[in-house]
Amino acid sequence: MKEGIHPNYLPATVACACGNTVVTKSTRGDFQVDVCAACHPFYTGTQKLIDAAGRVDRFRRRYGAGGAPKGGKPEVAPAAEAPAAEAPAAD
Repeated sequence: MKEGIHPNYLPATVACACGNTVVTKSTRGDFQVDVCAACHPFYTGTQKLIDAAGRVDRFRRRYGAGGAPKGGKPEVAPAAEAPAAEAPAAD
């Protein structure tokens, strides 16, 4: 291999949003990630929202916490029928 053309391969710390840190080696250096094996739903079997920007709260405020109603069509109150005007009877 030629010398002087390859980047330095130094220890790097990978920090997750959940607080977990991993020390590895990289040419990039230290960096942040949103999810890791300690907090990813596939590995933990549970769903945990990591919402640093407040997007989930904004969605819940805008559209309500309940979500869309289940069952398809919304119920509509039946319209009150007006009494039909009596037509004059022809003799």
